[in-house]
Amino acid sequence: TLSLFPDTTWSFSFYSSFSRRVQVEFYVNENTFKERLKLFFIKNQRSSLRIRLFNFALKFLTCALYIVRVTLDNPKEAIPGWVCKLSFFLLLWCVLQVTVALISFLETMLITYLSYKGNIWEQIFQISFILEMINTVPFIITIFWRPLRNIFVPVFLNCWLAKAALENMLNDFHRAIQRTHSAMFNQVFILICTLLCLVFTGACGIQHLERAGKNLSLFDAFYFCIVTFSTVGYGDVTPQIWPSQLLVVILICVALVVLPLQFEELAYLWMESQKLGGNYSRHRAQTEKHVVLCVSSLKIDLLMDFLNEFYAHPRLQDYYVVILCPTEIDIQVRRILQIPLWSQRVIYLQGSALKDQDLMRAKMDDAEACFILSSRNEVDRTAADHQTILRAWAAKDFAPNCPLYVQILKPENKFHVKFADHVVCEEEFKYAMLALNCVCPATSTLVTLLVHTSRGQEGQLSPEQWQKMYGRCSGNEVYHIRLGDSKFFGEYDGKSFTYASFHAHKKYGVCLIGVKKEDNKSILLNPGPRHIMAAADTCYYINITKEENSAFIFKQEEKHSKGLPISGLYDAPSRLPVQSIIASMGTVAIDLQHPDPPEESGKLTLPTENGAGSRRPSIAPVLEIADSSAILPCDLLSDQSEDETNHSDEEGSVGSDFVKGYPPNSPYIGSSPTLCHLLPQKAPFCCLRLDKGCTHNSFEDAKAYGFKNKLIIVSAETAGNGLYNFIVPLRAYYRPRKELNPIVLLLDYPPDNHFLEAICCFPMVYFMAGTIDNLDNLLQCGIIYADNLVVVDKESTMSAEEDYMADAKTIVNVQTMFRLFPSLSIITELTHPSNMRFMQFRAKDCYSLALSKLEKIERDKGSNLAFMFRLPFAAGRVFSISMLDTLLYQSFVKDYMIAITRLLLGLDTTPGSGYLCVIKITEEDLWIRTYGRLFQKFCSSSAEIPIGIYRTESHVFSTSEASSLSQVSINAEQGEEHRDRGESWKEKTAHRNSTASDQSEHPLLRKKSMQWARRLSRKNVKPASRAERISQQRLNLYRRSERQELSELVKNRMKHLGLPTVGYEDVSNLTASDVMNRVNLGYLQDEMNDHQNTLSYVLINPPPDTMLELNDIVNQESFPRGHHVEAEQRRRPLSPSSSFCNTDVNI
Repeated sequence: TLSLFPDTTWSFSFYSSFSRRVQVEFYVNENTFKERLKLFFIKNQRSSLRIRLFNFALKFLTCALYIVRVTLDNPKEAIPGWVCKLSFFLLLWCVLQVTVALISFLETMLITYLSYKGNIWEQIFQISFILEMINTVPFIITIFWRPLRNIFVPVFLNCWLAKAALENMLNDFHRAIQRTHSAMFNQVFILICTLLCLVFTGACGIQHLERAGKNLSLFDAFYFCIVTFSTVGYGDVTPQIWPSQLLVVILICVALVVLPLQFEELAYLWMESQKLGGNYSRHRAQTEKHVVLCVSSLKIDLLMDFLNEFYAHPRLQDYYVVILCPTEIDIQVRRILQIPLWSQRVIYLQGSALKDQDLMRAKMDDAEACFILSSRNEVDRTAADHQTILRAWAAKDFAPNCPLYVQILKPENKFHVKFADHVVCEEEFKYAMLALNCVCPATSTLVTLLVHTSRGQEGQLSPEQWQKMYGRCSGNEVYHIRLGDSKFFGEYDGKSFTYASFHAHKKYGVCLIGVKKEDNKSILLNPGPRHIMAAADTCYYINITKEENSAFIFKQEEKHSKGLPISGLYDAPSRLPVQSIIASMGTVAIDLQHPDPPEESGKLTLPTENGAGSRRPSIAPVLEIADSSAILPCDLLSDQSEDETNHSDEEGSVGSDFVKGYPPNSPYIGSSPTLCHLLPQKAPFCCLRLDKGCTHNSFEDAKAYGFKNKLIIVSAETAGNGLYNFIVPLRAYYRPRKELNPIVLLLDYPPDNHFLEAICCFPMVYFMAGTIDNLDNLLQCGIIYADNLVVVDKESTMSAEEDYMADAKTIVNVQTMFRLFPSLSIITELTHPSNMRFMQFRAKDCYSLALSKLEKIERDKGSNLAFMFRLPFAAGRVFSISMLDTLLYQSFVKDYMIAITRLLLGLDTTPGSGYLCVIKITEEDLWIRTYGRLFQKFCSSSAEIPIGIYRTESHVFSTSEASSLSQVSINAEQGEEHRDRGESWKEKTAHRNSTASDQSEHPLLRKKSMQWARRLSRKNVKPASRAERISQQRLNLYRRSERQELSELVKNRMKHLGLPTVGYEDVSNLTASDVMNRVNLGYLQDEMNDHQNTLSYVLINPPPDTMLELNDIVNQESFPRGHHVEAEQRRRPLSPSSSFCNTDVNI
């Protein structure tokens, strides 16, 4: 710029003249004397508070001086008697009264001047100004004009000015300390002050006016006012002259106008406070313990689940629950909170977690924890997550030291609340449980029972044995204790984990499932024999109650007293065919004791019946410390696997193109890396479409692909990121390659490229656009070649005008598929747990009606698990994600529950931890007989830890017994003996008791026990009349005709689509053996007989003497270690057909 001017000196002076700094003063209007006075007397809260306090003291002093004068005055004397006697006090009274009046007058004039806004008459005609003039001006005039000194001044009217000063003082007080006070309290205070002022004004006025009448004392006048305003009216004290009577009339009129207005305002504020819920006082927050529950909308089911689970723990009985919800309290919720059980412990506040004022009302900064729950009934679940995220941020910003327990719906939003102490992502857990349900039956039931607090009292009054045992075992939960402080595990310091787990179960009946080292934050599920227990280790175990609440009674086992051998060998060979399934938390099958290999590989060799000197125990003891030479490290990424060795070319080709590795693309941030079976190269997106061919292949249906294994079909609305967690557990590295089930995603809307990029690396994963209510779509995606169909609850149907109708479409569609494909295993997710009673609904199913009554009884008793006896839930065929809400609540007491559940479901993989899978047991393996011996067998040979049994039973009951709600469980062994003896039907169908049955007999069912049970049931029924037989024949004919119509419908659609009908089998074409096999697997209910039911249920950590029965599925944990493939195949503790477990991989 300077270069533009040739004269540099001039330009510098030019700019210097323009660069002079000018000082600018701001807010000069506040520097005036008037503004300073206004700031001191009005604007500043603290100074104005002092002024109002001083003003209140002056008014109160004038009222007190008036009472003193009236009390000491004798109206009968012409000259007051106290004038001569108390001249000093008279002078003092006069000086005080005039001084107070002068100060009040000057203050009033100053406040009026400072508050002037242009209308002087508005200031003058204010009631407070008029009262001030009445009570101050006469006293000031008497100083200069002596004749007015005898005038009566109603000084008692200063009580109204004192009331106004007190109200303003409280307002300034709350403004000064920056705290909001309760409007309810303020209104009650105003009402009380109004009543006191009315009574005081009336008493003083009547007393003064009655000086010309009955000369009432001040107390008599006060008594008269109280009697009058209370509408009692005794009549013993009444005003005699008309001025006092007129004053009473005026006071009553004023009271009739003022008091109703005050009461109306109070009632309105009370109703509003009931809606808002009031406040949780600071004093209570500092002296009591409370937690805050933040929700978008509070439903009765959500509230009861939280309260029942939260207060199920004894140490939380003294806690208070403060609910912060932006919506008005629901009528049903209000009724619940009025119950004495909850009214004293639950406080409802209407407010938003985004407002600091509402968080202050809830005393969030003093809370022990804050639970932030998402609204899963919203149509837009992403928007619901965004609201949850903002609530979590607001709570963390307001109270950074308050622990946060956050529930999120979609996995892609989880990383936004990563700072929370505990986070549960709904879709992660939901899809992982649905996936494991396909390969490990009833995983959802097992996890649900573990995360619910129960004492195992459900079903104990039922006449049925399975309900008693099922209810008793449902009380098992996961607890923790330090090994050095434990009676259960303290004696195993320095021993291996497997040794400690087996002997703790044998001695105390507890199941040790995991451990955490002192210097490691990760929990290890069954680290195996290589882990040596230390006193500082934290042990995690399953038991009915925690060790601190257990009593120890040592007694000798009954079998020792009976003289039975300790080993309890099963000498008699099994005579009935049987198949059992063992579900294990991984499988590592190697005999640590190196016993001699059996003659037939893959079977548990039975002990010889002859040969006295050569007989050896069938189950080896569990070693305290494992032989390190039997445990060899191996590379997880190596290709050593069971399905790659000792198989034919056809079998080996199934997984020959798969590699092990971590998925290269994760659909969302925060997913745990899991080692999986992957394709060597990513599949093109066009090859992922099942129903359309492309340049790489021409397949257009599932049949054309020629899959070796049965399909798993997933029906969902959209391809959300949660579906990724469905695929990963089914493609985890510990799944045998030859047994990977093809996965077909049946989606209402085609997936986007982002999702396809995440799944294109997994083998045998396909998608197809379609819905489950379209038969053509079901047939094209290969439903007749599927073992499992998973129906995921759709987001668009989660919200309905009637809440419980949200599942209507899903239930009806599943019922249709159940009728069309009765052999298909359908796993369904519902929004509301109460709707599970409609799954596979049959109107004439008497047994389901009996269970419905049992559920109502358990609910009336206050059970948290009233729905547990519903057959679909007990069998793991249906579940609701709301059942897992208790996982977040329980983590407040057990901070390890979320981590353990994620490990069980395979959501997290910790080096050294186990996994969940299943293997089958053949008839030759049933010599083990009891759950305790099975525990020992797995601990000694493969270091696996059983944690429960999934049991399937067949129940038959006739019409005559349906009314008494009795069931019959067929025991084939007993039935055959009784049939030979010709005993009665009831004796033939005695219910099995697994814990009390004789150990010398093994309860098994024949393959055709269904038909045999029907023949037994007919023997007990009286001969039917001819009309009844005709009616039954018509009913059977109608049912057979209906099934044939359904079968023809499916076949016609298959022909229309060009699909072969060879693979479709309807019920009428199945043989009796096929029907029985599918019923035993829980996939089929026999509709030929409405009184025939199969039921399946989970027994968590059953007693060691529980007998193993047909179709038992034993959940186990394995320890991760390397091993030689050849040694494993030679020493497998179970059948070689254990196809659900890969024994050559580890973690």
